[in-house]
Amino acid sequence: GIKMAVKNETKEYFLKGWKKENLDSRETAQGIFLDMIYPVSEKHFFKTIWEKKPLYLKRTNKKYNDKVFSTDELYRILRNNDIQFSVNIDVTSYVNEQRYTHNTPGRADALSVLKFYNQGCSIRMLNPQTYSNGLWLLNSKLQEYFQSVVGSNIYLTPPGTQGFAPHYDDIEAFVLQLEGKKRWWLYKPREGEELPKESSPNFSQAEIGEVILDVIVEPGDLLYFPRGTIHQAECLPDAHSLHVTVSTYQKNTWSDFLEMALQQGLETSICEDVNFRRGLPLRYMTYMGAMYSDTEDKRRDNFKKKVKSLLLNLVDNIDFDETADQMGLNLTRDSLPPFLSKVERNRTVDGCHQTNGNTCNESDSVAMREPITPLTAIKLVSFGVLRVVSGTDGVVAAYNTENSRVYHGKEENILSISFEEAVAVEHIIKSYPNFIKVKSLPLGTKTAKVKLSENLFCRGLLQIK
Repeated sequence: GIKMAVKNETKEYFLKGWKKENLDSRETAQGIFLDMIYPVSEKHFFKTIWEKKPLYLKRTNKKYNDKVFSTDELYRILRNNDIQFSVNIDVTSYVNEQRYTHNTPGRADALSVLKFYNQGCSIRMLNPQTYSNGLWLLNSKLQEYFQSVVGSNIYLTPPGTQGFAPHYDDIEAFVLQLEGKKRWWLYKPREGEELPKESSPNFSQAEIGEVILDVIVEPGDLLYFPRGTIHQAECLPDAHSLHVTVSTYQKNTWSDFLEMALQQGLETSICEDVNFRRGLPLRYMTYMGAMYSDTEDKRRDNFKKKVKSLLLNLVDNIDFDETADQMGLNLTRDSLPPFLSKVERNRTVDGCHQTNGNTCNESDSVAMREPITPLTAIKLVSFGVLRVVSGTDGVVAAYNTENSRVYHGKEENILSISFEEAVAVEHIIKSYPNFIKVKSLPLGTKTAKVKLSENLFCRGLLQIK
């Protein structure tokens, strides 16, 4: 692992991007990530660290992560929301190499959670971005940066305790220390378990092998480690600990892409190539199988050649763009809705509701003091909110602006559009971050251009001015 001491830190990238009048969400997203790993460069991080080894950044600025989350915010959420044990909150402890979960049925109110904490239990809050605007901002922007679902968990641990057994996860982990301090031990991945597809069970101390990083993480610090890195952490006797683990790249690997691509390629091959529909060789089981694996038989050689030939034809029938679109649909369905700046929000349908009392009716037309016209300037609210995909049932625009902040809290948002409208929507996407006039859309009549713009605006997809 890499240890680095950092001095004179300010979040300059984020501030530069956020203050611009004509915001580009991609720049803001990149700026937030650059702030998180500062002073490590983006190029160096992805070339030498990402998926390869841990990184620990020790900061002199103890307030560097202050605006992300706090214990006060945690208890405010518990007081003001219907937070449930096992759904939103886990209560855990780790004593004598045994991990225990102490969840009780029902609501996790502030007093109940505090009682467990005072008894030496760790508190884990799942998906706090549902209730915390700071984490919604952080996760939604990083989601756009990585083009992968980004989640987070909050961990509050009493002094001198440990809440979890050694284990590894199936995500890339960024630990931001918020309050107090914690000692972390990271261990080399076990052979064959580098970058795993699934998280591990709990390990005993005898199973975890060689320590590769042993650090005390304090406020403002960052600890990154790849999936498959075995880890455990313990609170020091003189301080509690509050940290957030930001996670990404779960099920976002070449294997996930290929699983989808090969399935699509096989379906296409079966439809278009009669060789995939021919019967298997007569009595092939008399020479294929483990019991015949050491047998020299020309029929075995011919069988393998045939399978390889079919696989080559299958690969030729894969539409890799279709697979990328399916991955994109999954991301759009699973992702957080975008977090918008005040400037951006005031230009959307929500901002118009607040400032002008405008509404969208059931037919998706816009009742505005100054209705959308061919001269209205429009642009997407954020770059990653919309994707145009061709499917068996025609063209659809998948979008996330109406997604819930609760993971899978709503059905996916799909808008059926014509091929001609799809060309116009793609023009809006590719024009981002610039505003364009409605009249410039490559779509038939002025009425059609206005109607499409109204439809997108009512779904929270457009800014107007």
